[in-house]
Amino acid sequence: MKHLLKQFTQREANVHIQFIKYAIAGGIATAVDMVTFSLCAWLLLPALSENEWIVKLFHIQVPVMSDQVRAWHFVACTAIAFCFSNTTAYIIDVLWVFHPGRHSRLKEFLLFFGVSLTSTFVGTGLGWMLIRWMGWGAAMSYIAKVGAALAINYAGRKFFVFQR
Repeated sequence: MKHLLKQFTQREANVHIQFIKYAIAGGIATAVDMVTFSLCAWLLLPALSENEWIVKLFHIQVPVMSDQVRAWHFVACTAIAFCFSNTTAYIIDVLWVFHPGRHSRLKEFLLFFGVSLTSTFVGTGLGWMLIRWMGWGAAMSYIAKVGAALAINYAGRKFFVFQR
């Protein structure tokens, strides 16, 4: 038990514990992303529709707009949330999950964001399509975006950005 706890409190960990730590770090970054996205989609660039669970739960007033406008607002809100959540993810990954030093700090940071941009473009494209062509709500499209990003980010960060 002591050995297991040590793996959680230090950067050194076997691959299974490392993935759990990555999932925890990702959960924190995702929470930052969700809060930022939700506030942006509600207050800055409206992307929510009247039939979304978050709108009903909090009795939010949403403007009427086309799915095309909502889809583009979804993309813009995703970009804003990306900046906040990926900075959070980078800090946690460097301090707790992965071993930095495979590249210079600047190159590591740029590769980290490059992997994140790739996963965000794929996930955002998926979310945009689900809203635009399938009429999905922003919240469900967001969940699909996060799922796609999780798989791409872990593989990219583990094998291309940080030391193994």
